[in-house]
Amino acid sequence: MTRPAGGSGVLGVDSGGSGLRAVLAVDGGRDTAPLTSEEPVRTGPRGIDAGHLLAQLVPMARQLMADAGVGTLRSVAIGAAGLTSLGDALRAELPSGLAGELGVRRLALVADAVTAYTGALGQRVGAVVAAGTGMITIGTDLESWHRADGWGHLLGDCGGGSWIGQAGLEAALRAYDGRPGGSAPLLARVEEMFGSAHALPGQLYPRTDRPAVLASFAPEVAACADGDPVAADILAAAARHITDSLAAVCPTDKGGERDGGESAASGEVQVAFTGGLFKMGDPLLVPLRAALAERLPYARQVPAAGDPLSGAVRIALDLAGDRLTLPRDDSMLYVVTDAPETRPSDHSP
Repeated sequence: MTRPAGGSGVLGVDSGGSGLRAVLAVDGGRDTAPLTSEEPVRTGPRGIDAGHLLAQLVPMARQLMADAGVGTLRSVAIGAAGLTSLGDALRAELPSGLAGELGVRRLALVADAVTAYTGALGQRVGAVVAAGTGMITIGTDLESWHRADGWGHLLGDCGGGSWIGQAGLEAALRAYDGRPGGSAPLLARVEEMFGSAHALPGQLYPRTDRPAVLASFAPEVAACADGDPVAADILAAAARHITDSLAAVCPTDKGGERDGGESAASGEVQVAFTGGLFKMGDPLLVPLRAALAERLPYARQVPAAGDPLSGAVRIALDLAGDRLTLPRDDSMLYVVTDAPETRPSDHSP
């Protein structure tokens, strides 16, 4: 039921390969249920399509505001996959677009790795692995951001879902050919999921969602790992890749926070894992924890406090309350505090 508008709140948004999610945090601490669009925001020659994002987000925001009786958005934080390298159009167009459509004056455009970090660890020194279809690590000493990988399935994302799935499919095709390094159990899983292994290239190469299709096979690799040394070796290699990326970003000289709670022990750094990849459980987590203990003995794994969407909400709340102390970086955490307003038609798709 729509309530009379009069209150205020902040909007957190998570835009990734699986679509768009938005949640409204109303003054007083109450969050709405998220709204979801399963259509990923398009990319084009200018990078992430700002008009397409606006076309999806504005109706969702208006519905959330109407349902909660909110008339004013004090701030918006948008976590966007690809912002670092594909975000020029968003930085140029979204501030005025959201000001014109929703009256937004305070906006944070945030790399999805930063929202993942903030959701998991808040404003603490540490490092986070954000892994699903892809894989990226991010760390901060609260002075600057450090990231590793996240280069996409063709150039990196080593240890992520698409990487594991592709390695599993390759092992299955090795078994189909009779080459060394093949896995009969993985070949059987391929034939259950895709039909004949011979037809697999025709099913995979024409797809525009190849990373997601590759990642869909990662759980099959995990399911075979207990009895298949090839599958187990793939997950052990994934764990090493993830740990390599963590080592590249993990602060080494201090632990601490700016949240008012207890600091980490001297020299200890908190590390958290977040994302759908870790739903595979022990087949991946056991070798990953072993690699972490060997490579980064000063790092202590802690549970992720929340997901990237909760991280976006937290950034929006801190921005609205002038409490945002995370490092500013135009490519990772771009903040506008006085967005110019334009006519809504200037940003129609």
